[in-house]
Amino acid sequence: MTTLRGPRETMPAAGPAAGRRREPGTRRRLRRDAMSLVLVAPGLLYFLIFHYGALTGYAIAFQDYVPFLGLTESKWTGLSHFIRLLADPAVWSAVGNTLAISALQLVFYFPAPLALALLLHSVTHDVLRRFVQSVVYLPHFISWVIVVALFQEILGGAGLLNTWLADNGLRTVDIIGNPDAFKPLVVAQIIWKDCGWGTIIFLAALHTVDEHLYEASAIDGAGWWRRLWHVTLPAIRPIIVLLFILKLGDILSVGFEQIFLQRNAVGPEAAEVLDTFVYYAGVLGGDWGYATAVGLLKGIVGAVLVYAANRVAHRMGEQGVYR
Repeated sequence: MTTLRGPRETMPAAGPAAGRRREPGTRRRLRRDAMSLVLVAPGLLYFLIFHYGALTGYAIAFQDYVPFLGLTESKWTGLSHFIRLLADPAVWSAVGNTLAISALQLVFYFPAPLALALLLHSVTHDVLRRFVQSVVYLPHFISWVIVVALFQEILGGAGLLNTWLADNGLRTVDIIGNPDAFKPLVVAQIIWKDCGWGTIIFLAALHTVDEHLYEASAIDGAGWWRRLWHVTLPAIRPIIVLLFILKLGDILSVGFEQIFLQRNAVGPEAAEVLDTFVYYAGVLGGDWGYATAVGLLKGIVGAVLVYAANRVAHRMGEQGVYR
């Protein structure tokens, strides 16, 4: 009886080579990725020292902190600062202003980079598209001091707009000093400054969409709007969800420098946000423990929002920020 034999199995040779093959997987991966780890190390150290290491400073929120005494010698006060902030109307006024500005940013600013990216992606002329991209990126590199000064020169009481209105016999308007117009003005400044920069990730995501899907949908008679709704947006939906979750985590941080530069023009009732409240109460007022408690509350709310939004994303079938 004839038997069929398969390929001869080779037994692992004994010696140093066999020892290397039996080397633990973690150690082998560390050796393979050693150069990448060296390149990542500076950024990792930055976050460990200035972000995670700095979290120990939140102990000030439970102390009557005195800088000359330090963390070890300052008196511990428990939750007294948190009880105080819950009854402080100034804190809740700052919370209300912060949430109002954040809501306007979510409604108007968050979709703006996506809309601009879709418009740029539809431009077929490479030179024109690159020129427009360069122009809309530039405001991101301008400091808030210059941005606020530009808006004051245009929309201020003696700005270009009011000068033109006065020259034509029309009624002048003071947009910069109007408390009711402050929050929309802040959002408009953010859109002008950072909308172009925010398109980078969306443009990168749009370039990954399969062109054959557009061709197939066009053959089936789908117009521009249907291709956008049924092809483009579903393809980049994971990126949109990811950025939206990250935006929610930063919802109570609406830009300290931008608000600080314009706070005196409209007053704290309209422009006081949590970041400026912490600055005036802690740095200028010397109430370090109370200001830190307000900052800790803001961080806790942001972490809860990220966790909740991530859970909702998982239920919708998206990957989210983490598993």
